Amino acid sequence: MTTAAARGRDDDEPLAVAALRRVGVDVDVVDWDDARVRWSGYDRTVLRSTWDYPERLPEFRDWLRAVRDVTDLRNPLDVVEWNLDKHYLADLDRAGVPITPTAFLEPGDELEPPAGDYVLKPAIGAGSRDAAWYGPGQDEPARAHVRRLHDRGTSVLVQPLLASVAVDGEWPLVFLGGRYSHAASKRVTLPRAGLVADLFAAETSAGHAADDEQLAVASAAVDVVTRRFGPPTYARVDLVRDDAGHARVLELELVEPSLFLPQAGSGAVERVVAALTAA
Repeated sequence: MTTAAARGRDDDEPLAVAALRRVGVDVDVVDWDDARVRWSGYDRTVLRSTWDYPERLPEFRDWLRAVRDVTDLRNPLDVVEWNLDKHYLADLDRAGVPITPTAFLEPGDELEPPAGDYVLKPAIGAGSRDAAWYGPGQDEPARAHVRRLHDRGTSVLVQPLLASVAVDGEWPLVFLGGRYSHAASKRVTLPRAGLVADLFAAETSAGHAADDEQLAVASAAVDVVTRRFGPPTYARVDLVRDDAGHARVLELELVEPSLFLPQAGSGAVERVVAALTAA
Protein backbone atom coordinates (compact mmCIF):
# COMPACT_ATOMS: atom_id res chain seq x y z
CA MET A 1 0.00 0.00 0.00
CA THR A 2 1.26 3.42 -0.94
CA THR A 3 0.02 6.94 -1.71
CA ALA A 4 0.18 8.96 -4.89
CA ALA A 5 2.95 11.28 -3.70
CA ALA A 6 5.18 8.30 -2.84
CA ARG A 7 4.87 6.52 -6.20
CA GLY A 8 8.31 5.53 -7.45
CA ARG A 9 10.03 6.75 -4.28
CA ASP A 10 9.92 3.61 -2.13
CA ASP A 11 13.22 1.81 -2.71
CA ASP A 12 11.95 -1.34 -0.97
CA GLU A 13 8.94 -1.78 -3.23
CA PRO A 14 10.47 -3.22 -6.43
CA LEU A 15 12.59 -5.71 -4.48
CA ALA A 16 9.77 -6.91 -2.23
CA VAL A 17 7.10 -7.05 -4.94
CA ALA A 18 9.33 -9.02 -7.32
CA ALA A 19 10.26 -11.48 -4.59
CA LEU A 20 6.64 -12.02 -3.59
CA ARG A 21 5.66 -12.65 -7.19
CA ARG A 22 8.51 -15.14 -7.61
CA VAL A 23 6.96 -17.33 -4.91
CA GLY A 24 3.51 -17.11 -6.46
CA VAL A 25 1.90 -14.31 -4.45
CA ASP A 26 -0.46 -12.01 -6.36
CA VAL A 27 0.49 -8.44 -5.45
CA ASP A 28 -1.13 -5.11 -6.29
CA VAL A 29 0.42 -1.79 -5.29
CA VAL A 30 -2.49 0.57 -4.65
CA ASP A 31 -3.07 3.93 -2.99
CA TRP A 32 -4.64 3.73 0.44
CA ASP A 33 -7.17 6.46 -0.41
CA ASP A 34 -8.24 5.06 -3.80
CA ALA A 35 -12.03 4.75 -3.51
CA ARG A 36 -12.10 2.28 -6.41
CA VAL A 37 -10.21 -0.41 -4.48
CA ARG A 38 -12.27 -3.30 -3.11
CA TRP A 39 -10.28 -4.17 0.00
CA SER A 40 -12.32 -7.25 0.77
CA GLY A 41 -10.87 -8.78 -2.39
CA TYR A 42 -7.44 -9.06 -0.75
CA ASP A 43 -6.45 -11.74 1.74
CA ARG A 44 -3.88 -9.39 3.28
CA THR A 45 -3.28 -5.65 3.10
CA VAL A 46 0.21 -4.41 4.02
CA LEU A 47 0.97 -0.79 4.89
CA ARG A 48 4.09 0.38 3.13
CA SER A 49 4.62 3.93 1.81
CA THR A 50 1.46 5.63 3.13
CA TRP A 51 3.60 8.62 3.99
CA ASP A 52 0.97 11.37 3.75
CA TYR A 53 -1.18 10.16 6.66
CA PRO A 54 -0.12 12.73 9.32
CA GLU A 55 -1.81 15.55 7.41
CA ARG A 56 -4.91 13.40 6.86
CA LEU A 57 -5.10 11.59 10.18
CA PRO A 58 -8.90 11.37 10.74
CA GLU A 59 -9.38 10.06 7.19
CA PHE A 60 -6.50 7.61 7.60
CA ARG A 61 -7.81 6.27 10.91
CA ASP A 62 -11.28 5.77 9.46
CA TRP A 63 -9.73 3.94 6.52
CA LEU A 64 -7.65 1.71 8.81
CA ARG A 65 -10.73 0.61 10.73
CA ALA A 66 -12.73 -0.03 7.58
CA VAL A 67 -9.95 -2.11 6.02
CA ARG A 68 -9.34 -4.02 9.25
CA ASP A 69 -12.95 -5.22 9.09
CA VAL A 70 -12.67 -6.83 5.64
CA THR A 71 -9.06 -8.05 5.26
CA ASP A 72 -5.95 -8.97 7.26
CA LEU A 73 -4.25 -5.63 7.94
CA ARG A 74 -0.50 -5.69 8.66
CA ASN A 75 0.72 -4.44 10.97
CA PRO A 76 -2.57 -4.99 12.83
CA LEU A 77 -4.73 -2.03 13.77
CA ASP A 78 -3.94 -2.07 17.49
CA VAL A 79 -0.21 -1.99 16.76
CA VAL A 80 -0.61 0.84 14.25
CA GLU A 81 -2.87 2.92 16.49
CA TRP A 82 -0.39 2.66 19.37
CA ASN A 83 2.55 3.58 17.14
CA LEU A 84 0.93 6.50 15.30
CA ASP A 85 1.57 8.77 18.28
CA LYS A 86 5.11 9.11 19.61
CA HIS A 87 3.84 9.08 23.17
CA TYR A 88 4.74 5.39 22.81
CA LEU A 89 8.26 6.56 23.75
CA ALA A 90 6.97 7.11 27.28
CA ASP A 91 5.73 3.50 27.33
CA LEU A 92 9.18 2.28 26.25
CA ASP A 93 10.82 4.45 28.89
CA ARG A 94 8.53 3.06 31.62
CA ALA A 95 9.46 -0.46 30.47
CA GLY A 96 13.15 0.32 30.97
CA VAL A 97 14.12 0.74 27.31
CA PRO A 98 16.78 3.45 26.88
CA ILE A 99 15.23 6.25 24.82
CA THR A 100 16.46 9.63 23.69
CA PRO A 101 15.47 12.04 26.50
CA THR A 102 12.06 13.34 25.49
CA ALA A 103 9.72 15.96 26.92
CA PHE A 104 6.14 16.28 25.67
CA LEU A 105 4.47 19.64 25.23
CA GLU A 106 0.72 19.13 25.17
CA PRO A 107 -1.54 21.72 23.51
CA GLY A 108 -1.55 24.76 25.77
CA ASP A 109 1.90 24.09 27.23
CA GLU A 110 4.58 26.72 26.69
CA LEU A 111 8.08 25.92 25.50
CA GLU A 112 10.88 26.60 27.96
CA PRO A 113 13.87 26.24 25.65
CA PRO A 114 16.47 23.83 27.03
CA ALA A 115 20.16 24.64 27.15
CA GLY A 116 22.05 23.80 23.99
CA ASP A 117 20.67 22.64 20.66
CA TYR A 118 17.38 20.75 20.59
CA VAL A 119 14.85 19.24 18.19
CA LEU A 120 11.12 19.95 17.96
CA LYS A 121 8.88 17.46 16.19
CA PRO A 122 5.18 16.58 16.18
CA ALA A 123 3.98 13.58 18.16
CA ILE A 124 2.23 12.42 14.99
CA GLY A 125 4.42 12.85 11.97
CA ALA A 126 6.40 11.12 9.24
CA GLY A 127 9.39 11.80 7.01
CA SER A 128 10.78 14.42 9.44
CA ARG A 129 8.11 16.83 8.19
CA ASP A 130 7.39 19.60 10.72
CA ALA A 131 10.63 18.73 12.56
CA ALA A 132 13.49 21.20 12.98
CA TRP A 133 16.32 21.97 15.35
CA TYR A 134 16.99 25.15 17.28
CA GLY A 135 19.71 26.59 19.44
CA PRO A 136 20.38 29.49 21.80
CA GLY A 137 18.96 32.77 20.54
CA GLN A 138 16.15 31.10 18.59
CA ASP A 139 13.49 31.07 21.28
CA GLU A 140 10.84 32.97 19.35
CA PRO A 141 10.92 30.90 16.13
CA ALA A 142 10.94 27.77 18.29
CA ARG A 143 7.88 28.93 20.24
CA ALA A 144 6.16 29.79 16.96
CA HIS A 145 6.89 26.25 15.75
CA VAL A 146 5.27 24.82 18.89
CA ARG A 147 2.22 27.06 18.56
CA ARG A 148 1.78 26.04 14.93
CA LEU A 149 1.78 22.36 15.82
CA HIS A 150 -0.49 22.92 18.82
CA ASP A 151 -2.94 24.76 16.59
CA ARG A 152 -3.16 21.56 14.54
CA GLY A 153 -4.04 19.67 17.70
CA THR A 154 -0.83 17.67 18.00
CA SER A 155 1.54 17.37 20.93
CA VAL A 156 5.19 18.35 20.45
CA LEU A 157 8.32 16.41 21.35
CA VAL A 158 11.38 18.24 22.67
CA GLN A 159 14.60 16.24 22.38
CA PRO A 160 18.27 17.19 22.66
CA LEU A 161 20.19 17.36 19.40
CA LEU A 162 22.79 14.74 20.32
CA ALA A 163 26.31 15.62 19.19
CA SER A 164 26.83 12.11 17.76
CA VAL A 165 24.05 12.52 15.19
CA ALA A 166 26.06 15.01 13.13
CA VAL A 167 29.03 12.60 13.13
CA ASP A 168 27.50 9.13 13.10
CA GLY A 169 23.87 9.64 12.06
CA GLU A 170 21.26 7.06 13.06
CA TRP A 171 21.11 3.27 12.92
CA PRO A 172 17.82 1.69 11.82
CA LEU A 173 17.54 -1.97 12.92
CA VAL A 174 14.86 -3.99 11.12
CA PHE A 175 12.88 -6.83 12.69
CA LEU A 176 10.64 -9.20 10.74
CA GLY A 177 8.14 -11.41 12.52
CA GLY A 178 9.59 -10.13 15.79
CA ARG A 179 13.12 -11.31 14.94
CA TYR A 180 16.15 -9.22 14.04
CA SER A 181 16.85 -9.20 10.30
CA HIS A 182 19.34 -6.47 9.32
CA ALA A 183 20.51 -2.93 9.95
CA ALA A 184 21.55 0.21 8.14
CA SER A 185 23.19 3.52 8.91
CA LYS A 186 21.30 6.68 7.99
CA ARG A 187 22.08 10.37 7.88
CA VAL A 188 19.11 12.74 7.76
CA THR A 189 19.41 16.40 6.85
CA LEU A 190 17.18 18.14 9.39
CA PRO A 191 16.74 21.88 8.85
CA ARG A 192 17.69 24.43 11.45
CA ALA A 193 14.73 26.65 12.32
CA GLY A 194 13.04 25.57 9.09
CA LEU A 195 10.80 22.81 7.81
CA VAL A 196 11.14 19.91 5.37
CA ALA A 197 9.36 20.89 2.16
CA ASP A 198 9.29 17.42 0.56
CA LEU A 199 7.45 14.22 1.50
CA PHE A 200 10.49 13.26 3.57
CA ALA A 201 13.82 14.77 4.57
CA ALA A 202 16.86 14.12 2.42
CA GLU A 203 18.94 11.21 3.68
CA THR A 204 21.85 8.99 2.76
CA SER A 205 22.13 5.39 3.91
CA ALA A 206 24.39 2.35 3.82
CA GLY A 207 24.53 -1.15 5.22
CA HIS A 208 25.53 -1.61 8.86
CA ALA A 209 26.57 -4.47 11.13
CA ALA A 210 24.76 -3.86 14.43
CA ASP A 211 26.87 -4.31 17.57
CA ASP A 212 25.77 -6.19 20.69
CA GLU A 213 24.54 -3.09 22.53
CA GLN A 214 22.51 -1.90 19.55
CA LEU A 215 20.93 -5.35 19.20
CA ALA A 216 20.09 -5.47 22.90
CA VAL A 217 18.45 -2.03 22.97
CA ALA A 218 16.49 -2.55 19.74
CA SER A 219 15.40 -6.04 20.83
CA ALA A 220 14.18 -4.64 24.15
CA ALA A 221 11.96 -2.16 22.28
CA VAL A 222 10.49 -4.87 20.05
CA ASP A 223 9.97 -7.10 23.10
CA VAL A 224 7.72 -4.40 24.59
CA VAL A 225 5.59 -4.55 21.44
CA THR A 226 5.54 -8.35 21.42
CA ARG A 227 4.43 -8.59 25.05
CA ARG A 228 1.62 -6.13 24.40
CA PHE A 229 0.42 -7.10 20.92
CA GLY A 230 2.28 -10.20 19.77
CA PRO A 231 5.21 -10.21 17.35
CA PRO A 232 4.91 -7.40 14.78
CA THR A 233 5.08 -8.44 11.13
CA TYR A 234 7.67 -5.71 10.58
CA ALA A 235 9.36 -3.22 12.88
CA ARG A 236 12.20 -0.74 12.62
CA VAL A 237 14.03 0.63 15.63
CA ASP A 238 16.00 3.82 14.96
CA LEU A 239 18.93 4.18 17.34
CA VAL A 240 21.28 7.04 18.12
CA ARG A 241 24.29 7.31 20.44
CA ASP A 242 24.00 9.53 23.51
CA ASP A 243 26.78 11.75 24.84
CA ALA A 244 28.07 8.89 26.99
CA GLY A 245 28.37 6.66 23.93
CA HIS A 246 25.39 4.41 24.63
CA ALA A 247 22.63 3.35 22.22
CA ARG A 248 19.20 4.91 22.70
CA VAL A 249 15.92 4.56 20.83
CA LEU A 250 15.06 7.63 18.80
CA GLU A 251 11.94 6.17 17.19
CA LEU A 252 10.17 2.83 16.86
CA GLU A 253 8.53 2.51 13.43
CA LEU A 254 5.59 0.09 13.12
CA VAL A 255 3.28 1.88 10.66
CA GLU A 256 5.06 2.42 7.32
CA PRO A 257 8.82 2.24 7.79
CA SER A 258 11.34 1.97 5.01
CA LEU A 259 13.11 -1.38 5.52
CA PHE A 260 16.38 -0.47 3.77
CA LEU A 261 16.28 -3.54 1.56
CA PRO A 262 18.76 -2.14 -1.00
CA GLN A 263 21.30 -1.77 1.81
CA ALA A 264 20.54 -5.12 3.48
CA GLY A 265 22.69 -8.18 3.12
CA SER A 266 21.86 -11.52 1.58
CA GLY A 267 18.57 -13.07 2.62
CA ALA A 268 16.79 -9.92 3.80
CA VAL A 269 14.30 -9.84 0.91
CA GLU A 270 13.49 -13.50 1.49
CA ARG A 271 12.89 -12.77 5.18
CA VAL A 272 10.48 -9.99 4.18
CA VAL A 273 8.58 -12.44 1.99
CA ALA A 274 8.42 -14.96 4.83
CA ALA A 275 7.12 -12.33 7.28
CA LEU A 276 4.51 -10.95 4.87
CA THR A 277 3.18 -14.38 3.93
CA ALA A 278 3.22 -15.97 7.40
CA ALA A 279 -0.11 -17.33 8.60
